[in-house]
Order: sequence, then structure tokens, then C-alpha cells
Amino acid sequence: MEICFGKKGEWTTVTVHGRIDTISAPDFEKSLGEQMMQGSTRFLIDLGKCDYISSAGLRCILTSGKNAKARGGELACCGLSGMVKQVFDISGFGSLLRVYDSPDDAVKE
Repeated sequence: MEICFGKKGEWTTVTVHGRIDTISAPDFEKSLGEQMMQGSTRFLIDLGKCDYISSAGLRCILTSGKNAKARGGELACCGLSGMVKQVFDISGFGSLLRVYDSPDDAVKE
């Protein structure tokens, strides 16, 4: 897994390349925590280049979203496709978090 951080409007963008699974999920959560410690509170997780997410990955997204909310921010996702979209749909995650088609759509809102 590779994580790239950027900015898009008020959002800190988090682009994930590869897999968020049991092995990589702790690193993912730690990276988001470090960004929060540096003052970021609004996160847009771009999963367009993520080809797999496990329940451990979903748990990290949920935990990070709760942490962002506790700091007055939020966490949203975008770019869902293929298996990652199926996992979000089946798990009901789409009703727990805001999901956008693209980073540009999140910035418009």
C-alpha cells in the first residue's frame, strides 16, 4: 500500500494505491493520525486506486472518521469502484460516511 497526501480546497486528500488489509491497515490509520496531530481535520479518502479493502481497512476508516469528527472535522470517501465499491455497498458503509464520485465533487459541496 502507498499513501499520498495532498490538499483540495479545505480537504486533506488521502490517495491510497494498492490494498488496505490486515497488514497495511495499522499503517493507514497511523498515517491519518499523524495528519490529525498536524492539524488536519477534514479528510477525503480517494480509493480510486485501491484494489482491495478488508474489514480491518473499513474499521480503520471508521475509527479515523470518529477521530476526525471528535476534532470538529469529518472524513469522506471518493473514487469507489470494483470490489471496493461492492464492499462499501454490502457493509452499508455508504450510509455511515459521505461518498463522492471524485475529489472535485467533494470540493463543490
